[in-house]
Amino acid sequence: MLDPLMRRLIDPPLNAAARRWPSTITANQITAFGFTLGVVSFACVAFGAFELALVLLLINRLGDGLDGAVARQNGATDLGAYLDIVADFLLWSILPLGFLLYNVANAVAAAVLLSSFAMSMVVFLAFAILAEKRGVSTDAQGKKSFFYMAGLAEGTETISFFVIVMIWPTIFIPAAYGFALLVYLSVIGRVIVSVKSLQETVDE
Repeated sequence: MLDPLMRRLIDPPLNAAARRWPSTITANQITAFGFTLGVVSFACVAFGAFELALVLLLINRLGDGLDGAVARQNGATDLGAYLDIVADFLLWSILPLGFLLYNVANAVAAAVLLSSFAMSMVVFLAFAILAEKRGVSTDAQGKKSFFYMAGLAEGTETISFFVIVMIWPTIFIPAAYGFALLVYLSVIGRVIVSVKSLQETVDE
């Protein structure tokens, strides 16, 4: 929901940094380094080192924006697009487990959150495949190598959620239920939009 606004704010400085970025460090290397920091952030959450986990997550997200800018500057590749989306989805899939490992009382909330993430990823990627087949594209969330369907819970909201629960880990359970609800609503909205779009394609 907030991604288009955030893209307008962060794209100019990221693109400026990409123009000055050393050619010896590729976009894929940035992606790999950022993902490694994300995994370490997960481990920090599991051990209760939330301050360090937050710092590493923020650096990871900076890398996630920078790798795309560098790729666009030097020439985006299918491999880079694949690594970028896989790194993002894997990170969001393991961070809730960190809170479960930190405190088993978080187990049900973490499971509900992971369920919502899994549904969101399935709906998101399924339509992206069909959008590619039909040549449908959008740059509302910035230039992507695949169709990015908007929703109530997107990257900005997901980052904000994890920032909040890393700052205040004691509210993870209610926050996870609340955010999962937002993700479920996004899933419903995306399914409705997808079905309508595909029906219109058939009618045409």
